[in-house]
Amino acid sequence: MIRFGIIGTNWITEAFIHAARETGEFALTAVYSRTEEKAREFAGKFDIPHFYTDLSAFAGSGEFDAVYIASPNSLHAEQAVLCMNHGKHVLCEKPAASNAEELSAMVEAAKQNKVVFMEALKTTLLPNFAAIRDNLHKIGCVRRYFAGYCQYSSRYDAYKQGTVLNAFNPIYSNGSLMDLGIYCIYPLVALFGKPERVQAGGILLESGVDGEGSLLLGYADMDAVIMHSKITSSYAPAEIQGESGTMIIDKINEPGKVEIRYRNGEVEDVTREQTTHTMMYEAAEFMRLIREGELESRTNSFAVSLAVSEIMTDARAQMGLVFPADTKQ
Repeated sequence: MIRFGIIGTNWITEAFIHAARETGEFALTAVYSRTEEKAREFAGKFDIPHFYTDLSAFAGSGEFDAVYIASPNSLHAEQAVLCMNHGKHVLCEKPAASNAEELSAMVEAAKQNKVVFMEALKTTLLPNFAAIRDNLHKIGCVRRYFAGYCQYSSRYDAYKQGTVLNAFNPIYSNGSLMDLGIYCIYPLVALFGKPERVQAGGILLESGVDGEGSLLLGYADMDAVIMHSKITSSYAPAEIQGESGTMIIDKINEPGKVEIRYRNGEVEDVTREQTTHTMMYEAAEFMRLIREGELESRTNSFAVSLAVSEIMTDARAQMGLVFPADTKQ
């Protein structure tokens, strides 16, 4: 069993706990929250023996060996580096950092302290992402990658009534690109590497975050088209178009069905079975790395995470989207 501490007491944390427990290797022993009320309540809900409201005391605790961080995006870097400096392995919710500079510091901390650090982007660790990767050769020379994640946010209604919740607050390094666009960019980079060219645009809301946007990413012999939104919804599947056929993926953020449509009209279903608690696979990969003494995932690698962060940092610059975290000294 690997002893875990948790930073963050929201719905995504609860989903992670349920999924991680499926591995049979997950022992939850500590939780940190800024308020004692939330820390005590969360600890009681999940039978967590230790809770903390002081981050330094949490990071220095001997009650756990690894930490899952699911706090607001702008807090990830500081919290992760502190924990790694205390010898803790870190699984950090996506996006791992506000910008590429912060992420570089996190990677450096992991290397210096010889601990596991991994961005918790579940898509690329799912069995159906492996199905995409393993069958990609069948569609011939790839010419286009198309993916979108557009989901009207339940918090946007409150925003339109004048209440700016965390999801639309730039203080927390949020917005459409960071929260949803990353799900489209990360699989692209994992499959095809970092693009040579990035063109980005979007609609900025008055609060200072992007409500929606698009990216055109160029490679030597293919291009990628990405759209993301928190103020509209899309139901279009993702596609990887090759000269011999097209791979159709129902949802790029959580592939549940993958099929290939060949030019001759044949259709091949390459879907693989996977659990409904899809965060289990990222938890299993992270714990495997700890158990086997590996410090970096081969799938959600430092190089992939850094390339994705650089793309998003570039895209935000083109949109004129600046977070307070970008101007920290």
